[in-house]
Amino acid sequence: MTLESTKQLRKQVASFEQTTIKQSVMQIINTVVPFLILWFLAYQSLSVSYWLTLVPAILAAGFLVRMFIIFHDCTHYSFLKSRRANRVVGTFMGVLTLFPFDQWGHDHAIHHATSGNLDKRGTGDIWTLTVEEYKAASFKLRLGYRLYRNPIVLFGLGPIYQFLLKNRFNHRGAKQKERNNTYLTNVLILALAGLLCWAIGWQAFLIVQGTIFMISGAAGIWLFYVQHTFEDSYFEEDKDWEYVKAAVEGSSFYKLPKLLQWLTGNIGFHHVHHLNPRVPNYKLEEAHNNTLPLQNVPTITLATSLKSLKFRLWDEEKKDFVSFKEAKEVMRKSVSIHAKPEL
Repeated sequence: MTLESTKQLRKQVASFEQTTIKQSVMQIINTVVPFLILWFLAYQSLSVSYWLTLVPAILAAGFLVRMFIIFHDCTHYSFLKSRRANRVVGTFMGVLTLFPFDQWGHDHAIHHATSGNLDKRGTGDIWTLTVEEYKAASFKLRLGYRLYRNPIVLFGLGPIYQFLLKNRFNHRGAKQKERNNTYLTNVLILALAGLLCWAIGWQAFLIVQGTIFMISGAAGIWLFYVQHTFEDSYFEEDKDWEYVKAAVEGSSFYKLPKLLQWLTGNIGFHHVHHLNPRVPNYKLEEAHNNTLPLQNVPTITLATSLKSLKFRLWDEEKKDFVSFKEAKEVMRKSVSIHAKPEL
């Protein structure tokens, strides 16, 4: 990809930045209203059976993911025309999804600026080690990394740590504006939870909200994981790293069935989003379909995305992800090659 083609590509996508107020407002309505209705139905069905509650709870979880996408767009100031309106709507959506607007927006901006950069990992991304780093790591670090990469931990315990715990605290050195927004979000979350516990009882609240939270949380982490952990992804050292390449080669096109695409706010067009985060979610598909170079990016489906579960480490020589088993073989060969011949 030449410098000229890079400029041309960014220029083409820039034409889809324009926010449409009508679409934004409609998306808020067709996301929040069904979520509230399904939440109420889940609560009402508890008197019949928890298994019946699972039906509206699973659907509500899908709408909560869609709600997070609205929050996500607001942190990019791409959902509404006014920065203030984005902050207000984003903070409200953050309360419902358990995310503080400024804190997460700060981390996510770093993620966009460093995605695929091997020298700038660690903020707003999935913990990823290279084969060489894993080889040089201590037993304790290897064990911690293996536990982190275990699907039960990553997609099961991950939402509890990230959404319930980590999001409640500010970063060291965070600005006062960011701190205040986190405090406000926490207070509003506690107030809303307290009100619901008073109205319907804490047991019913925990059952309904807990079920919705765990399903949506696991789905959210999965989406983030699979959109940067796939075959032939992009990772380079800082001196060779390029923003556009990281966007179109290091962010997948997750081709989902239409219903799931709708519920996930078109975030499957992740390559478009990373190329230009100012494009609102409801225009990502349009940008993809009308920009020819973006149609030739790494594409994964529900079936092929499951393959990414075995991707554990980045092999800098192969420029691809490998499993722990494959990494062990790479390290064994490396030791064999560098071993001194016997005298």
